[in-house]
Amino acid sequence: MRMAPVRRAVRSPALLLGVLLLASACATPIGVSRADPQSLYRALTRNVLSAGEPSAPTEQLLQRRGLYDRFKEDPEATLALLRGTGSALNHNVLFALAELSFFHAEKERKQDYYLAAAVYAYAFLAHGERSPSAVPAADPRVRLAGDLYNLGLSLGLTVSPPESGVDEVVLTDRTLALPFGELELRADADTFRWGAYRMSRFIPLIEYKVRGLRNRYRQPGVGTPLAAEVTPVGSGPKAEMAWKHIPPRIKVPVTAFVRLENVSQGIADGRVRGRIEVYPADAATAVEVEGRRVPLELQPTAALAYMLEGAPVWDTELAGFLRAGSPVFGDGLVMMHPYRPGRVPVVLIHGTQSSPARWAEMVNELQNDPALRGRVQLWLFMYNTSNPILLSANQLRQALQDIVKGLDPEGRDPALRRMVLIGHSQGGLLARLMVTESGTRFWDNVFRVPLSELKVTPEQRDLLQQTMFFEPLPFVNEVVFIATPHRGSYRVTALVLDLVRWLVTLPPNVVKDLQDVVRQNPEAVTRQALGGLPTAVDNMRPGHPFVRTLAASPIADGVTVHSIIAVEGDGPPEEGSDGVVKYKSAHLEGVASEKIVHSDHSTQGHPETILEVRRILLEHVEAR
Repeated sequence: MRMAPVRRAVRSPALLLGVLLLASACATPIGVSRADPQSLYRALTRNVLSAGEPSAPTEQLLQRRGLYDRFKEDPEATLALLRGTGSALNHNVLFALAELSFFHAEKERKQDYYLAAAVYAYAFLAHGERSPSAVPAADPRVRLAGDLYNLGLSLGLTVSPPESGVDEVVLTDRTLALPFGELELRADADTFRWGAYRMSRFIPLIEYKVRGLRNRYRQPGVGTPLAAEVTPVGSGPKAEMAWKHIPPRIKVPVTAFVRLENVSQGIADGRVRGRIEVYPADAATAVEVEGRRVPLELQPTAALAYMLEGAPVWDTELAGFLRAGSPVFGDGLVMMHPYRPGRVPVVLIHGTQSSPARWAEMVNELQNDPALRGRVQLWLFMYNTSNPILLSANQLRQALQDIVKGLDPEGRDPALRRMVLIGHSQGGLLARLMVTESGTRFWDNVFRVPLSELKVTPEQRDLLQQTMFFEPLPFVNEVVFIATPHRGSYRVTALVLDLVRWLVTLPPNVVKDLQDVVRQNPEAVTRQALGGLPTAVDNMRPGHPFVRTLAASPIADGVTVHSIIAVEGDGPPEEGSDGVVKYKSAHLEGVASEKIVHSDHSTQGHPETILEVRRILLEHVEAR
């Protein structure tokens, strides 16, 4: 019995040894464990921009130099130690300095460190160790260095004026502090011109999310993407033409690029010099840097959305319908950027109780399409949508004739005379009148005698001549109808007409002119004229003389016509509608193409509609 404790004592060390051996077999000091690919990828590719932590290469450099803990305790002293004299910095150190400077700037909101990040990143990309080829293009640090340059520049040059409350990037001659010296900036004034305008105020787009558009387009590159406001400059007919068609509230997507001169020497002696250059997205997509052509950072979608945020154009939709005499910008034709010779004009014409803003989805897709960018220029037409359609069509015709004559009076640009009109709903009817030979059809609906026999003033004669007689515009080659009520809209009922007539105010001068003509020529007018001036809604009632006459008027020979027809539901398209226009009203015989899109009436932003428009435009520009 006395031996039992001894045996237990012997067995206990053996048990302890077994437990220790088992534990050591489960977790050695160095080894691996399984993890999902997503978490591993995040750990391997983390960086200061994606995760708010330095990347693996930067962390490795700190560890190798025994500076990891010191950077946490005193980041500014550690950065100064890494820089040293600033001479002969290799790629690894330059990249680490860029990322760690940005990391510190984010924590302390110090603009001098944002600028230092941009300077170090530029040096990494443009100079570095011996030559730019020292870092392979596939090295992920190359793209990250570009982003550090862009963001460091944007945040380092941003101010917050108290009067506006909106951050601005200041692009003027000035000298700014760096942690190791100063950055002397000079602006290249020639690059601040945008046609007949000067770009004068710059909003950083990196601060804004985009809503309401399906895709946010970005071209990765160098430079900080901005939305520029403009101020008119210059003089002469072309300048006046631009001022007439480019809205004063336009926001121009541009890229600001600061070209650093001998940046390696600047880092060494603490005096970095840079030249500010500004590139509009519609004019340039790349820049020459150190003998290489480098893409510019572009964010046109963000600039478009910024321009439309709170813009007055949204208010014109209802106001321009209820008060048909409401003023529109210029003659109604709106250009998104200065005229570019060689690019085919594509004119987008909105529908009833709408505005050019409703084309934003299509504009965003078309202007960012690599195959179309640089080959077409998008224009928009705005008008008061309750005006008689013939009146609005005359406004469109005059605007198109004036701009072609004003931009190219000698006829040297063939692209300007291969114009494409795209009209949605009522806008399609306006487009159709641009390619229609009306003869006396509209006139005969209203008057029993020729215009020459009417008792009218010269001004009234001109108005009647312009609004009642249409000939095809020779410079319009192609037309796209989208959800267009060629035979009227079944939604225009007697109740709707009564409500519209009660709410809508037509242009008083036109109403008065028509009343005077009827009073002076009682025997020369038809019953239609006695009924008063019709609204556009009257014009689109099925069976109305206007819509019947237009449907019977032939489209000019040589004009290519396409139809995009929206139909809701899955039934036979021929029996369907989009909720406003029936297929039977939108359908035209003999068109070059007809596309059915399963959508409601507002189909101009539908992906299938945009794809079809893209196909048509590509065929059109390729046919040159």
